[in-house]
Amino acid sequence: MPKSRLEAFTDGVIAIIITIMVLDLHAPEAGSFAALWGMRSVFLIYLISFFTMAVYWNNHHHLFLLIKKINGRVLWANLAFLFAASLMPFATSWVGAQHIDSYVPEMTYGVVMLLMDVTFWLLIRLLIHADRHNTALVGLLGEGYYKPLMTISGNVIAILLAFLWPPLTIIVDVALLALWAQPEKRIEHHVHHS
Repeated sequence: MPKSRLEAFTDGVIAIIITIMVLDLHAPEAGSFAALWGMRSVFLIYLISFFTMAVYWNNHHHLFLLIKKINGRVLWANLAFLFAASLMPFATSWVGAQHIDSYVPEMTYGVVMLLMDVTFWLLIRLLIHADRHNTALVGLLGEGYYKPLMTISGNVIAILLAFLWPPLTIIVDVALLALWAQPEKRIEHHVHHS
C-alpha cells in the first residue's frame, strides 16, 4: 500500500488545523497598543499551538522518510492522530479566551497534547508492525526508543499540575515539546547515508 496519499492527507489536515487557529485571532476592539497588549495571552497560546503543530508535522515527515510499507491499521492510527490534532484549535481558543488562570481549559489543553502524544506513539508502533522487515525503522524506533513514553508520562503530570497553578500544564507541555523540536537526527543521518 503506498504511503503518498497518507502523507498528502496528513499535510492537508495539519494545514487546515493551523489555518483554523489563525482565523480565531480577532483584531482588538480599540486601535491602541494597550488593546493589543490585552490580547497577549491569545497570541501566546496561538504561538505555542502553532509551534506544537509544526513540531508534530516535522516529526511525522521525518518518520515517513523511513517507511516503505503501510497497512490499514496504520491508516486508522494516522486518522486517530489527526483527530487528536484537530482538537487543538478548540483547546487553543478556550485557553486564549482570557482563561489563562482557569484549570479546566488548561487541563483540556493538556489532554489534547496527551492524546496527540499517545496517538503518535501508537502510529510509530503500528508502522513498525506493518513494516517489520524494515531494519532501519525497527533499529531506530523499535525497542529502546523511549522518547514517546517519556513525553506521555510527562503530559499526565502536566495535566495534574493544573490543580497547583493552571499555566504549569502548558509550561510543562512546552518543555516536553522541546524534546521533539529537533526531529530524530538518527533518521536524517540514515536517510542521507542510504
